[in-house]
Amino acid sequence: MEIITSVADLRSKVSALKGQGLSVGLVPTMGALHRGHISLVDRARQDNDIVVVSVFVNPTQFNNKKDLETYPRTAEADASLLRQAGADIMFMPSVEEIYPEPDTRVFPLGPVAEVMEGAMRPGHFNGVAQIVSKLFDMVRPTRAYFGEKDFQQIAVIRKMAELEGFDIEIVDCPICRHDDGLAMSSRNVRLTPEQRAVAPAIHRTLAASTEWASDHTLEETKKFVIDELNSFPHMEVEYYEIVDPLTMQPISDWGAPHTLPAVGCVTVYCGEVRLIDNIKYNK
Repeated sequence: MEIITSVADLRSKVSALKGQGLSVGLVPTMGALHRGHISLVDRARQDNDIVVVSVFVNPTQFNNKKDLETYPRTAEADASLLRQAGADIMFMPSVEEIYPEPDTRVFPLGPVAEVMEGAMRPGHFNGVAQIVSKLFDMVRPTRAYFGEKDFQQIAVIRKMAELEGFDIEIVDCPICRHDDGLAMSSRNVRLTPEQRAVAPAIHRTLAASTEWASDHTLEETKKFVIDELNSFPHMEVEYYEIVDPLTMQPISDWGAPHTLPAVGCVTVYCGEVRLIDNIKYNK
């Protein structure tokens, strides 16, 4: 595996590989890699000749300075995991390399970016669009891989790719979970033992709500999830919405027209750690 730190070297290397007719899969990450990230690398490895993994904690998508400062950074461990996973290139640039000057672009992302995470974290998705568009432009991959834990983010990236005219296949991959059901996240390492013990209740409650929904209204189902999660020590729901998976807009009842299963998206503070998860309602 080659570790590249400059944009110019990355462009040159990938351009040469694509010139040989090789397909390229891109896995954008912010590092602190875990098995969920490696599952994306594995999928990219299956689908492509070359796998590029970016490791970059992007400052423009943090609207909370403390969250940026405390985000885990584990470069050496990340490199070791990526070697084992068979990645070809690890792109690990500095902030100055990615943003030699401030990125003032504002993307007209529309309704998919205005609800849930977009409402709670102003500017977050514009920052995501900034960094992912830069990576897409540098690598021009055949395919790019994202985990479904960040369900709304995938819709935002699809919208950005459409706006920017990128001819890139966006591949969404299933959530990876610990044995107790907690969705894998780089932020999990910040949980205290007591918080880590209670955090799996997030997925358990979402799973239970799919049964509850069979004979309850959508609003009753939302209330069930929120009340149940708030009953646990250390946990406080920031929002729970059940949305159309294409538009990300909340639906008002189970009979609302949507072509794919509705998705319940939750954000829970477990202590000071902000955890997200989601589940599909096959109604």
